[in-house]
Amino acid sequence: MAIERGKVTALHGNRREDVEARIDLACAHRAAAKLGFHEGICNHMTLMLAGRRDRFLIGAKGMHWQDATASKLLVMDDHGKVVEGEGDVSITGYCIHTRIHLHHPNAAVVLHTHMPYATALTAIQGGRLEMMHQNATRFFERVAYDEDFNGFAFGTEEGDRMASIMGDRTVLFLGNHGVVVVGPTVADALDDLYYLERACQVQVLAMSTGRPLRIIPDELSRATRDSYSNRHYNAMLLLQAFKDEFDRTQPEYAS
Repeated sequence: MAIERGKVTALHGNRREDVEARIDLACAHRAAAKLGFHEGICNHMTLMLAGRRDRFLIGAKGMHWQDATASKLLVMDDHGKVVEGEGDVSITGYCIHTRIHLHHPNAAVVLHTHMPYATALTAIQGGRLEMMHQNATRFFERVAYDEDFNGFAFGTEEGDRMASIMGDRTVLFLGNHGVVVVGPTVADALDDLYYLERACQVQVLAMSTGRPLRIIPDELSRATRDSYSNRHYNAMLLLQAFKDEFDRTQPEYAS
């Protein structure tokens, strides 16, 4: 049963804002799968429910992102216990995501992926997002780098460590691992995730030529970043574009 946005008031007894959050996060899962940002049934996307610091939406362990639906998403508490929905939660999803949600000042949404081009930069010595394309400049002074790969995150102390390195930045490159992107809404986080991978793709392709990169000066990078004054509006448009596509081709995502 497809949900009519603007008319639905409850899903399994949830508040309307929680229903909309479920729809947005289900759409983000499917958009990331469509773009090839997923890795098997690994990686996670989470959303802190409005007004709560102990309730998080997350996909069930084993759920492929292309199969995400609004009603399939679980509600997890801050101890990793499923309090709504059917299924289990991946321990790494709990250990990484809840800690970043709780420590970061603006992480209502936390997206963690091993998307190929961004991850490639985490796998080379001194890998950094270089300011060599306009897509990269939107992340100027917004990226943190974790140089210490510690294996799988099977304890919350590893999530705490990642959150400490990330600070108040919105992107974290995890050495030998992948990336974390956070934002105040699903739209904002998904928009950054999309443009981060595009910026990394251009960089990896440019590096593959063996020619020197043409780096944009810091002053111009900062000015270009600051010129994205309508970033949230554009992010909403991108999320809506995915919703429009899935409404036509995969309407079950909103059920």
